[in-house]
Amino acid sequence: MFNLISRLKSLINKRKKLKASFSSDKFLTNEQLTELEKRIGFPFIDKSYYIQALIHRSFLDKIEEDDSSNERLEFLGDAVLNLVVANYLFDHFPDEDEGFLTKVRAKLVNRYTLSECAEKLNLNEFLLLNKNISDKSNRGIKTIQSDAFEAIIGALYLDLGLETCKKFIEKILIKPFIDSGNHLIDQNYKSQLLEYTQSEKMELPVYTLLNEEGPQHDRTFTIQVKIGENLTGIGVGKNKKSAEQEAAKNLIRLLSK
Repeated sequence: MFNLISRLKSLINKRKKLKASFSSDKFLTNEQLTELEKRIGFPFIDKSYYIQALIHRSFLDKIEEDDSSNERLEFLGDAVLNLVVANYLFDHFPDEDEGFLTKVRAKLVNRYTLSECAEKLNLNEFLLLNKNISDKSNRGIKTIQSDAFEAIIGALYLDLGLETCKKFIEKILIKPFIDSGNHLIDQNYKSQLLEYTQSEKMELPVYTLLNEEGPQHDRTFTIQVKIGENLTGIGVGKNKKSAEQEAAKNLIRLLSK
C-alpha cells in the first residue's frame, strides 16, 4: 500500500511538473495557443494538454522528459475517434450492412484523411519536432500530421469531454467527407480486380516486385500485376501496398477499354 501511494504521489508530481513546464512560452506562445484555439473552435481550459498533443517524440531531447510526447494522447484520441465515427455511421446509415460501415470507417480514419484534416487546421505551424524531420518532405510527415490530429482529439477529450470531441470530429472530418461523396468511392482497386477476375472466370491476379530504390527513409517501389500471360499493369508507390493498388488501378483501366 505504501509503495502504491508513493507511486501515485510521484505520478501526480510529475504531471504537475509537466503542466508547469508546458504552460511556459518555450514551447508555444500565448498568441499561438489563442490561434490554435480559434482553429479548433472551442475555448481551452487546460492548455497543457494541447501543447503535449503537438510534441513529436523527436523533440524530446530538448525538453528532457521520457513520456511527454504526444504518443499517449494519440492512443486515446484514436480510440475516441473510432467511437465517434462508428456511432455516426451507425446512426446515419441505418440500412447499410456491417461491411459498408467498416469500409467507410476505414476511409475516414486512415492516415491520409486525418493528415488532410491536420492540414486544414494548419497544425504544421504548431508542431514541435526535430528540424531534421520537419525539413524532410516525405511520407513520414503524413504520419506525423495524422498522429498529431489524433492527439488533439485526445487532448479535447481530457479537457472538454466526449460531446465536444463529437462536435469537433463531425465538423472537421465526418461531414465534409460524407458531403463530398467520398464514402461511396471504392478505392480498393486490388479488391475490385479480384472480384472482376472471379466473375469473369479469369486467372487470379499475381503481384510481383519489379524494383525497389531510394534511401531507407524515402523508398520507391515498382509493382507489376499480371493476369495470365498478356494482361499486365504497373504501379509505383512509396510502399508496397500503395504500389500494388496503383498497379491494380492501371490494369482495371486497361480492362475497361
